[in-house]
Amino acid sequence: MESHREFNYRRLHSLLGVLPVGLFLIQHLVINNFATRGPEAFNKAAAFMEALPFRTALEVFIIALPILYHAVYGIYIAFTAKYSVGSYSYFRNWMFALQRITGLITVVFIVWHVWETRIQVFFGAHVDSNMMVDILSSPFMVVFYMVGVLSAIFHFANGLWSFAVRWGLIVTPKSQRIFTYITVGVFVILAVMSVRTLLAFINMA
Repeated sequence: MESHREFNYRRLHSLLGVLPVGLFLIQHLVINNFATRGPEAFNKAAAFMEALPFRTALEVFIIALPILYHAVYGIYIAFTAKYSVGSYSYFRNWMFALQRITGLITVVFIVWHVWETRIQVFFGAHVDSNMMVDILSSPFMVVFYMVGVLSAIFHFANGLWSFAVRWGLIVTPKSQRIFTYITVGVFVILAVMSVRTLLAFINMA
């Protein structure tokens, strides 16, 4: 049995994974998807985000700190959690394992992505289509980004199910089954959007 404190830590962990981290992921994917309309459209969208008021405060308190907590506690869960095979279906056991695996992949991907984009801004780089085209000029980086982005999307979509269960939003087996279909739909929609975005950047070269 989880202690009351650990139970609250896990609830906070799942909450932050949806609000604000999950919403930021969706917003980030939508902005990037402007690349499918051409370099100029993406550059305008990126410039709009760069010009947001209080951007630094938003990045620190609404994005960075929640992601940091979710990532650190998620790593702890990945290496310490035990699953009762007899209590859950074969499918849910696989989803549990994939949630941990994609979580670890996503952490590595986010660290590298932040280094290649946000950190480079401090060295005079500009977040624009040229930056992304240059990053994706290597076949290895194309695969790395494809795996990283799809892992992040799966982790978010499947995490919605865990969030709904942990917060008591879906209790009955029927509601959990229906919500599984919903989360699969979320994954497919965001995955297709992201693959189209990456292909758009590649085709700009």
